Amino acid sequence: MLAVDFQPMVTPLAITIAVAVFTTLIYIFNTNGLSNLQRLVTRKPLAEDEIVSMRVYPIKSCRGFEVQSAKMLRTGLDMDRNWMFVTNSNGEFITIRTNSRMTLIRTGWDEETDSLTISIKDSDAKVTIPAHPTPEWLDANTNLRKVVIWSEETDGWEYNSEISQPFADLLDMDIRLVYKGPTRRILKGCATPERLGRTEATKFADMMPVLVGTMASVNELNERLRSQGEPELTIEHFRPNIILRGQQPWSEDNWKTLQISGENSTLSLNVVCRCLRCQVPNVDPDTAEKHPRRPWNELMKYRRIDQGLKFKPSFGMLCAPKDEGMVKVGMKMSVMETTDKHFFISPMK
Repeated sequence: MLAVDFQPMVTPLAITIAVAVFTTLIYIFNTNGLSNLQRLVTRKPLAEDEIVSMRVYPIKSCRGFEVQSAKMLRTGLDMDRNWMFVTNSNGEFITIRTNSRMTLIRTGWDEETDSLTISIKDSDAKVTIPAHPTPEWLDANTNLRKVVIWSEETDGWEYNSEISQPFADLLDMDIRLVYKGPTRRILKGCATPERLGRTEATKFADMMPVLVGTMASVNELNERLRSQGEPELTIEHFRPNIILRGQQPWSEDNWKTLQISGENSTLSLNVVCRCLRCQVPNVDPDTAEKHPRRPWNELMKYRRIDQGLKFKPSFGMLCAPKDEGMVKVGMKMSVMETTDKHFFISPMK
């Protein structure tokens, strides 16, 4: 019998394919292993942070004010976005996006009389209304009407034209002031009952009840602006409710669950999604002037991080409170869980 000495041929192409397959397997293994490790580590609380400032914006798109304490409700901070201006003809909401002069409308709260004062910068025009109107007051002084926010119909208590007229003159629009009516605005997008695990609502906020930001992140942005000879921005440009000192710039991107530690209780918040920005931060809250580029252009260079909406930059995190109670400047906030799974789903549909 003829014996054949078989010698397998190892070609350069075979070696290349083998290396590629081996490298791919190692990558998949390490990626899965890292992901599993992250899921385990995320449930370990991170270092405590501190609330350094809080802001309430009673009227949507108008200027708010700082507070040292506020009650956290399931719908957001007390008084926050409880009012908005709408067109008189069809009840459509209006915002800074279409009329930047709205930031010249100022609000203030008198704790002793529990009243909200609405005024205009550099003007004597001023109106005062109850900050927490009773059902009886609303029945006697307002009318319940249909209003529209992001194509969603809801309701609002409409104030008379005398209340709205100074602001209609400022904006050169036929508008009315409304207070959120009884119909709940159920959270959508990333916070539907199916995704959140419970049903939550908000008043007149765009998407979610609470926006949290950090000074560490705005300081990092300002470093970039300064290096280009641009002036700094205040965090008010981004209109957050709760401002933390911040451990590292942009560490908030992966928050999942937050816990505020008070004197006698703790409050938990679900971090629903990243806040993907329009060009409202380009509007100077002091002057109402909209800058054509700043900070939008800079943010677009390096903050388009969410795969759900890649053409908008992220700044801040949108939250849904699980508990109610008092929140004060100086309280500690802990990150209880993080995630690498944030994927923005627009609620504005």
